[in-house]
Amino acid sequence: MATPSVRSQVSAEEWKLRVDLAACYRLVAHYGWSDLVFTHISARIPGPEHHFLINPYGLMFDEITASNLVKVDQRCNKLIDSPYPVNPAGFVIHSAVHEAREDAGCVLHTHTRAGVAVSAQKAGILPLSQQSTFVLASLAYHDYEGVAFREDEKPRLQTDLGQANFLVLRNHGLLVVGKTIADAFLSMYTFEATCQIQIGAQAGGALTHVDPQIVKGVSEAMRVQTGGMGGAFVWPALIRKLNRLDPSYQE
Repeated sequence: MATPSVRSQVSAEEWKLRVDLAACYRLVAHYGWSDLVFTHISARIPGPEHHFLINPYGLMFDEITASNLVKVDQRCNKLIDSPYPVNPAGFVIHSAVHEAREDAGCVLHTHTRAGVAVSAQKAGILPLSQQSTFVLASLAYHDYEGVAFREDEKPRLQTDLGQANFLVLRNHGLLVVGKTIADAFLSMYTFEATCQIQIGAQAGGALTHVDPQIVKGVSEAMRVQTGGMGGAFVWPALIRKLNRLDPSYQE
């Protein structure tokens, strides 16, 4: 079902955010990280109101557009009329992170096979690859408490996350915090690659771990790799790729 454009109802800043978030959903679908309709990517709209954009619950990620994203408050109440439902239970984890972290412009959560597999391993993320070093430099863990719909879990999740940007949700999946949507996407790309490589390496012979001293200096290495731009360095190329595949996310 086509959704009428909401562009005239929102600020230019919010519209740009909507287009970028819709692009992120489409890219997550393209790279195979979606779990039917059962995960979420949230983005905070700049301003003092603490308003957010999230997916219309029930749509596949490759159906998300700038206009059908749902605008909600901290309790997941709709702020612009939408024919689509939202998932308050799914927003519990996201609202907890946004509430605790002023720098959380975007929160991206996945249930990929590799991510869940590593989340079930007692040792968690191992220093087996260059990708893993970026993750290990800012990594936290949160133990599984069942399907995350209870408000009382939020303070424990916030404490476990702290100031980390990568979070392993034990027996559940992966979560990243980004200042921007582009930052969050690049972080998840690195996180997912880390887990896929780890599962692949463990299927082979003896493992070689990266020297811990290398992990300590990885923040500077990432800055050099992206020219100090973080996700913004790769985002234009990803948008060009997406526009070649299907530009309808912009509607």
